[in-house]
Amino acid sequence: MAFEYAPAPESRSIVDLQSSYGLFIDGAFVDTTDGRSFKSVSPATEEVLAEITEAGPGDVDRAVKAARRAHTRVWGPMSGAERAKYLYRIARILQERARELAVLESLDNGKPIKESRDVDVPLVAAYFFYYAGWADKLGYAGFGPNPKSLGVAGQVIPWNFPLLMLAWKIAPALACGNTVVLKPAETTSLTALAFAEICQQADLPPGVVNIVTGAGDTGRALVEHDDVDKVAFTGSTEVGKAIARAVAGTDKKVTLELGGKAANIVFDDAPIDQAIEGIVNGIFFNQGHVCCAGSRLLVQESVADEVLDRLKRRMATLRVGDPLDKNTDVGAINSAEQLAKIRALSEVGEAEGAERWSAPCELPERGFWFPPTIFTGVSQAHRIAREEIFGPVLSVLTFRTPAEAVEKANNTPFGLSAGVWTDKGSRILWMANQLRAGVVWANTFNRFDPTSPFGGYKESGYGREGGRHGLEAYLNA
Repeated sequence: MAFEYAPAPESRSIVDLQSSYGLFIDGAFVDTTDGRSFKSVSPATEEVLAEITEAGPGDVDRAVKAARRAHTRVWGPMSGAERAKYLYRIARILQERARELAVLESLDNGKPIKESRDVDVPLVAAYFFYYAGWADKLGYAGFGPNPKSLGVAGQVIPWNFPLLMLAWKIAPALACGNTVVLKPAETTSLTALAFAEICQQADLPPGVVNIVTGAGDTGRALVEHDDVDKVAFTGSTEVGKAIARAVAGTDKKVTLELGGKAANIVFDDAPIDQAIEGIVNGIFFNQGHVCCAGSRLLVQESVADEVLDRLKRRMATLRVGDPLDKNTDVGAINSAEQLAKIRALSEVGEAEGAERWSAPCELPERGFWFPPTIFTGVSQAHRIAREEIFGPVLSVLTFRTPAEAVEKANNTPFGLSAGVWTDKGSRILWMANQLRAGVVWANTFNRFDPTSPFGGYKESGYGREGGRHGLEAYLNA
């Protein structure tokens, strides 16, 4: 018997959207020097949410100079215990404004409210609390007895977890005594601008955090600015390579967290019901807009049919629709451009002979939508098994032995994450040792914690964010 869910919309009234937003430089919202702007659009309805300022090179220069002054005069000389007070204050304000931030994130990004409410925003506060605790203990972090801040950090973040990626970048940078100029993604700037208001609310000294909105040119101006000491980027491998080329030959420290094509490996002794939930969470969480998404499912041949049958039954129950409805499982694709990429690669999958199956669901007429989809009959030569789709699309492959699973899982230019599902602890440890991935989850997937480092190998980037390891890139030991 199927149950129908009544609509359970979260109220938009808690969010006070302005018609336009300036840049946040030196503790205040200011106008751009060149006057350009662009629209932030809701992915679910295509309505214009606000006009966002596009920072030019002059604006970026103002922000970097403000950050340098704040680092030299205030934040750098400040004791770790005093910096910690500001970070704790920010964390508490994030918790107080959690509902507002969750609604704003879902409006701007398209992700379901239950994800932004239960995952993103709580983790954002947790990262600030965690790094606040490190601020007066840096000498005990293992990076030398008297580590110093680098100076100004230029940070560029993606659109899939806008507020969470901000926390991953800003919290450790500030804890270590650096100041920040951050550029959010052009399609998801609103929560970063709300965070700027939180910095004002917390009485953070002017210039410690600066937020410059814009697209690729703004990010390029920030990365290439001569007075930036540290570059941190999360995003596509293509842009990551360009950044690596841009900073080559300079003395800038760099961390890059790039794309992925993670293998989620299910053995025949795995707890199948648990594994099905892990597969669904691994690829359909946040519409598959996850760099560490389990987009390649490797199933042992003897249980492949059973896993696929159960997976299709589970996918048929996923609710696709209004991100602000608390019953929604899969929200909107972030942009028309991203939707076009997902459609194009899915069509390539069919053209190359893979069999496509999409969960039966009625997609809204307006907005950017794609149904949860799996491809079977996939070989390692298929583009859908090699390229990052960054959407709710799963490629299914099979294997017979653990050695074959490892070989197929590692047969990728990426190395960000992997999942292993088995009842044998010894096999989990063996697989984790063999897999070339920065994070290996065992009988779970997409688990994040501020105390745990995250990052990849190969074309998934270098450096680690989170945990004690996340401090290293922001310190001169």
